[in-house]
Amino acid sequence: MNTKAAVIDMGTNTFHLLVAEKRSDGTWKTLCRERRYVKLAENGIERIGAAPFERAVQTMRFFRETIDALGVPLSEVRTVGTAALRTAHNAGDLLDAMQQACGIRGEVIGGLREAELICKGVRQAVPWPAGRGLIMDIGGGSTEFIVADAEQVLWQHSFPLGASVLLNRFRPDDPITTLQIAEIVQFLSGELTSLWTALSAHPTHTLVGASGTFDVIDQFLLDPATKPENYGFVPVEVFHGLSQQFVHSTRAERLAMSGLPEERVDMIVPAMLLIDVVLQKAGIQHIYTSAYALKEGLMAELLS
Repeated sequence: MNTKAAVIDMGTNTFHLLVAEKRSDGTWKTLCRERRYVKLAENGIERIGAAPFERAVQTMRFFRETIDALGVPLSEVRTVGTAALRTAHNAGDLLDAMQQACGIRGEVIGGLREAELICKGVRQAVPWPAGRGLIMDIGGGSTEFIVADAEQVLWQHSFPLGASVLLNRFRPDDPITTLQIAEIVQFLSGELTSLWTALSAHPTHTLVGASGTFDVIDQFLLDPATKPENYGFVPVEVFHGLSQQFVHSTRAERLAMSGLPEERVDMIVPAMLLIDVVLQKAGIQHIYTSAYALKEGLMAELLS
């Protein structure tokens, strides 16, 4: 039995490659992590434009070369696509082109399956807090929420409210105006009604954040020399200070911020507003950040 496996996560903004090897005790160790900012929704999420189409194909060629160099058989490669590939009219054309280019056929998964894999990934990284927690994963095309306790998932949903979607919908000024902030907050408060209902039935004061925006929060607020390898803890009041800094800055000021990837300079504003709304509505008191998300959940399944 081959003990190596590879997972490719074709997200709306970023394509990720994770290659791992199963240990004798059933755990796994990372052999390779790669990411490429493909930005499938650069021209909107309804259709993948020519430039992101070509970036996606070239990225998959590169990932296939990496997988081959590490000796992973194609039978042990899983490739999943999320919000942009669920939505774009020409997603099938892109999947065909990527398969022709590299021999790997991607599978487009639904929002609930995405949430399930995110939860499996997060549970490997974060020591589960006492009682319930709210997992939140902000992507480019969608945001997944999972309410869970230590034993089971109590509620989960995928909303088509990713950072790219919000950016394209509202196209805020530079810097964003007070009126635009209010419009986004009002919109999110209405669109997330089913989340508020779920939290009323399963209240929690702990947020567990996964993926890109929460990686940025880690980068700015936590010392890598002292934080645990796969998770972090951020006091809510400290987060609010960082959120205000991002939201009220100009694009030029964000570009000058060390540690903020250029690809997130625009999306960080709507993403922070989305987190702010959730913190306020849910009465969150504690924030954990997870280094693991969908791809680690899928890897755990693949190597189990």
